[in-house]
Amino acid sequence: MEGCLACDLAEGRADLPGGVIHEGASWIVEHTVGPLGVGTLIVKPKRHVVHVSELDRDEAQELGPLLQSAAAIVAELAEPDQVYVCLWSHHGGRPVHLHFVVQPVTRALMDEIGDIGPALQVAMFERGEYPPRDEVEAFADRARAVLARE
Repeated sequence: MEGCLACDLAEGRADLPGGVIHEGASWIVEHTVGPLGVGTLIVKPKRHVVHVSELDRDEAQELGPLLQSAAAIVAELAEPDQVYVCLWSHHGGRPVHLHFVVQPVTRALMDEIGDIGPALQVAMFERGEYPPRDEVEAFADRARAVLARE
């Protein structure tokens, strides 16, 4: 769907630092283009879906193992204290292309932000500090290498 950022990124109509990390039958893994830090991955369906209840059987079956793999990659490469995995699907108060955020969270980040969980993510968006492109691209390359050995 043109005009949907998730679709535009997947179709090459928008700049995606690091490129696609993994493309399965129904899902894509990318590094986030938002201000959630280096190592934060996005797991999103290839087709434009706004509700989990709209996933077809194949999409649903692919999702669990892929989320686990994405979280394992983030844990291995970023060595965080925790890996947050959460659904984001709103923009401007309306449902948009759903995507799962797989984010490494360290004690240092929690101390720096002064919060945890959703409040940490909101504070990171409010700060608006996007990770350096070269670091995102390096992380994406490392993530692809981990996937290649699986």
